[in-house]
Amino acid sequence: MRVVHVESGRWLYGGGAQVRDLVAGLQAAGVDNVLVCAEGGRLAALPAAALGGARSVPLPMRGDLDLALAARVRRALAELAPDLVHVHSRRGAELAGGIAAAAAGVPAVLTRRVQSREPAAWLRLKCRPYRAVVAISSAVEAELARAGVAPERIVRIPSAVDTERFRPDPDARSRLLEVARAPADALLVGVVAQLIERKGHAALFACLPELARREPRVRVLCFGQGPLAARLEAAAQASGEGARVAWLGLRDDLPALLPGLDLLVHPAEREGLGVAVLEAMSAGVAVVACAAGGVVDAIEDGVDGVLVPPGDRDALGRALARTLADRELRARLGRAARSTAERRFSAAALAARHVELYERMLERRSIGRLTHGRAV
Repeated sequence: MRVVHVESGRWLYGGGAQVRDLVAGLQAAGVDNVLVCAEGGRLAALPAAALGGARSVPLPMRGDLDLALAARVRRALAELAPDLVHVHSRRGAELAGGIAAAAAGVPAVLTRRVQSREPAAWLRLKCRPYRAVVAISSAVEAELARAGVAPERIVRIPSAVDTERFRPDPDARSRLLEVARAPADALLVGVVAQLIERKGHAALFACLPELARREPRVRVLCFGQGPLAARLEAAAQASGEGARVAWLGLRDDLPALLPGLDLLVHPAEREGLGVAVLEAMSAGVAVVACAAGGVVDAIEDGVDGVLVPPGDRDALGRALARTLADRELRARLGRAARSTAERRFSAAALAARHVELYERMLERRSIGRLTHGRAV
């Protein structure tokens, strides 16, 4: 079985990292994969070993207004001759990938990762060429259902985390303290997210003065990049606690640093599922998060993390203060989170669920061809 994956994201966080790990897992399961990805992006620069031996085919991908993308993908499909096409992201790929697969006569599946309201007719149109639409969480599944996508075409397969790369590591704290230039007794609170509005950094900074009053050792470490970098840095300074915030950008060594956190906070207002949440859980780090979108699929409040209502800054601040003040609570939540990640969100399970889906789709295609032959 040859599967061509189409991923238009340029960075290796969120959806891009999920595609990398899925392709590697599928290769290990015996699937022949080719990754069609954005020219000049981080995925295109990966060695084949990072994709489990799969090769990549970079193409120009310029976002939602790239009207020629479908034609470029169609030409790539003609050369690659796949049995199935799997389209992964937005930035124009949903529409262009579906059009290209339909033109090539190849069955296609779409993975929908975002929890964002779109006009129902537009979302149905984008989903029409796909025989199956994968929702990574209950929130994304509900969005598809509201738009009128047929229930029998929706398959929920949650995101996954590489539990070997993201695992507890007692040496991580010293590495993280050095990178963050923080004092040895600091309470390290991490935010791993794009610097965009819906990730909720501003809500965290609004809580910071009161949190610092309760826990003077607190330091906030922001991992990620995005268009709101300057605005968010200004918001941190405006809180009067800007000196407590470190901006660490995108880090290839995140798996070696993440276990050194005392706490991960994920204040997102909307979220498909939250890969950063899964990574922190796998690393054995306690998580305080807003109960937004698919985050509620990953965390059971009080068992393997702490949930607060989205947009409730007071509740967020109280939860952070309470969790930071109780070392035993953080340890208990971290142990339970690691167990949840291993049990429910492993990369092996992600690959197995997709192999099952692909085989079911190709079996239906074969049956359809036989039925058509008999009818003639």
